[in-house]
Amino acid sequence: MVAEAAGVSTATVSRVMSGNPAVSPELAARVHAAAEEMAYRPSGAARGLALGSLRNVGVIVPDLANAYFLEVVKQMHHGGRADGYRMLVADYSAAADDEYATAVDLLGQVDGLILLSSRIPVSGLKDLAAQSTPVVLVNRVELGVDLPMVAVDNFTAMMELCGHLAELGHRRVVYIAGSDLSWQNRERWRAVEMARVLGIEAFKVDSDGSIEGGFSVTESALGHEPTALICFNDLTAVGVISKLRELGVRVPEDISVTGFDDVELAGHIAPRLTTVLSPKIQLGDQAWRLLQEALRSEPGTLVPLLPAKVVIRDSTGTVRD
Repeated sequence: MVAEAAGVSTATVSRVMSGNPAVSPELAARVHAAAEEMAYRPSGAARGLALGSLRNVGVIVPDLANAYFLEVVKQMHHGGRADGYRMLVADYSAAADDEYATAVDLLGQVDGLILLSSRIPVSGLKDLAAQSTPVVLVNRVELGVDLPMVAVDNFTAMMELCGHLAELGHRRVVYIAGSDLSWQNRERWRAVEMARVLGIEAFKVDSDGSIEGGFSVTESALGHEPTALICFNDLTAVGVISKLRELGVRVPEDISVTGFDDVELAGHIAPRLTTVLSPKIQLGDQAWRLLQEALRSEPGTLVPLLPAKVVIRDSTGTVRD
């Protein structure tokens, strides 16, 4: 132990390593010499406690099984690690009150909190904004909530995707939705509804954004006799394509299918999925930057909606005569 080698207490070692000026230069030199000899490096936790910081950041996501969230969190982790922070990642059940309870529980364990695709009601977000621990909202925009926010421009990207379908002759589509509590879901459905200006008639079938959810509602969606199924995300589309294959419905010869997010799986299923590329790396980078600004008590940067782009692959085609 450094304390034993230097002939001092562990408390003295802690004070020296945290730069406490109350320690005499002679004593500090002795501790540093012992530490150097033993190749000692103070832990991040010890440094954090000495500086009044836990060096922990909490990240709450709806579903850790979703590759989209993992890619965004991975990018945040790169930024956090470079700045000396550990990430505590948690998910929650479908209930918004469970997410809020998870957030409140984490507040005492972290220096800052990132909510990814949060479904907490506005009243709960305002409560979190009033706490002393900084909170950043990712993939959701709520006017009147005093929190740093960064999100993808879901509406424009979905309109462009609908434009692609309109060019292929599609006029009757079904949107297979995500959670009603999801801001992204509301923005994407708003765009699909607005696609009436492109001559598209749209119907909505409720689902939950999962592979299983997409699989289970496909037959219900087909009841509207669409020529295209617009899925909330790529996972939903994977489930839909699986069910269509089981039913003997060909994609895209008989019906077109689209996703959203462009997770790695989207380019490797058969047929390869037409989708929207969400800027996951940029989103993670911006989220971490906003939290860093909040941790330093700096004015938050206003981040415009991040653009996403349509990726055309093999799951969309022209309407059959």
